[in-house]
Amino acid sequence: MEKIELKVKGMSCGHCKMAVENALKELEGVESASVNLEEGKADVEYDPSKTSVDSMKKAVIDAGYEA
Repeated sequence: MEKIELKVKGMSCGHCKMAVENALKELEGVESASVNLEEGKADVEYDPSKTSVDSMKKAVIDAGYEA
């Protein structure tokens, strides 16, 4: 497992936080995703053999936010 911190822009409330966390957790290989709304970041633990940073960024963008 590896860990990464993604910068996420455009979040303003708890719903935004949950939307980003859920988008990341739906990816195969993502073990955990924790969003810090105040700092605008997502800490993700993932298996690099099953998903990539680009896939995580795409999931965030598809959820309506900037990564």
